[in-house]
Amino acid sequence: MTLQTEFPFTLPKGFVDYEGNVHREGTMRLSTAQDEIAPLRDPRVKQNPAYLVIILLSRVITKLGTLNDVSTAIVENMFSTDLAYLQGFYQRINSDDANITKVACPNCGTEVEVNISEVGG
Repeated sequence: MTLQTEFPFTLPKGFVDYEGNVHREGTMRLSTAQDEIAPLRDPRVKQNPAYLVIILLSRVITKLGTLNDVSTAIVENMFSTDLAYLQGFYQRINSDDANITKVACPNCGTEVEVNISEVGG
């Protein structure tokens, strides 16, 4: 069995680049200890601890639409809905995924990930 280290995602709204292109499909990799430690040394985080998430996400998003390099400037300019989505997605893929499973919608067949520990009785 191989460990899955990269996970596809689709942003609710999408990042709009300077040319007006919307980038919604992306890939995020699992974070490393270095990904979580390095931003703590960054002066922007020391000045504003909320900036940690911007740096962290820019380190672990490996692709966004046609963009192969996701910088802090890109993450800074995302819609807040997309930022919140990415924070939740980061938590899901970097937590114990024993309770995460893919299910298909019975109507359209679209696959989604579901945390079965959050599903009621």
